[in-house]
Amino acid sequence: MDDLEDFANGQSFYQKTGRAWKRGYLLYGPPGTGKSSMIAAMANYLSYDIYDLELTEVHNNSELRTLLMKTSSKSIIVIEDIDCSVNLTNRKKNNKRNYCDPEVRCGSGSACGGEDGGNSITLSGLLNFTDGLWSCCGSERIFVFTTNHIEKLDPALLRSGRMDMHIYMSYCSYPALKILLKNYLGYEESDLDYHVLKELSDVVDKAEMTPADISEVLIKNRNYKQKAVTELLEVMKTRADRNFKCGSLRDKISDEEEQEKRALETPNEGSEFEEPCKEGENKEKMKS
Repeated sequence: MDDLEDFANGQSFYQKTGRAWKRGYLLYGPPGTGKSSMIAAMANYLSYDIYDLELTEVHNNSELRTLLMKTSSKSIIVIEDIDCSVNLTNRKKNNKRNYCDPEVRCGSGSACGGEDGGNSITLSGLLNFTDGLWSCCGSERIFVFTTNHIEKLDPALLRSGRMDMHIYMSYCSYPALKILLKNYLGYEESDLDYHVLKELSDVVDKAEMTPADISEVLIKNRNYKQKAVTELLEVMKTRADRNFKCGSLRDKISDEEEQEKRALETPNEGSEFEEPCKEGENKEKMKS
């Protein structure tokens, strides 16, 4: 919120430094952690308009530029699930057998690798859209990108000037859980039993549940507040137990794989002692 306020009130700073009056945010994390809700909250907080850009419906760089020109000041330009919209993956990790040019990312209707390559967005075009000459047209605009897999994005997209601030949207924490209980059930912290609060506090991080998952349990039982809390606690304990078992299984498999790997890489100790013996035996035979 402080960063948004600094941006909205920073006209004189941007004019003084000669920088384009824009700001980029990347919201990343597991699905259901509130990335879209965060964008709506940002727009409400600043009273900005929202432009939701669907890259798969943009056929080429010229169309992308035209859309940018049509946006107004005091606006948020949103590209959700950028890793799924078009193939803007990390070029260093691309499969060498990919026959498409790594700089060309296919939009809808494009025939990548086919005869008709007219409908496509290039990585260069998207970079210019966020931090090039095109982005300087207009002022007081915020770019927000969302992704569930930040590791899939090309580093060129992640640097400052394009995605200035990276915000990790995590699984539900205990402070967030208390806010959800207040919003959906009207419960303050003092309204709940101390032991229930203690159990919720102990299990919430282990459960790794998203705010969307928790909200669904609360909404379903919103007319029966005590039942909602009881069921939520049971669901969280079940999820925590499952995560613990899955984690133990993964650790066990990982340990077994590591031991097998070491066994394959480590030479046979017995053979190290056998060779000198054989060499000695040969010398004795030569003397005789």
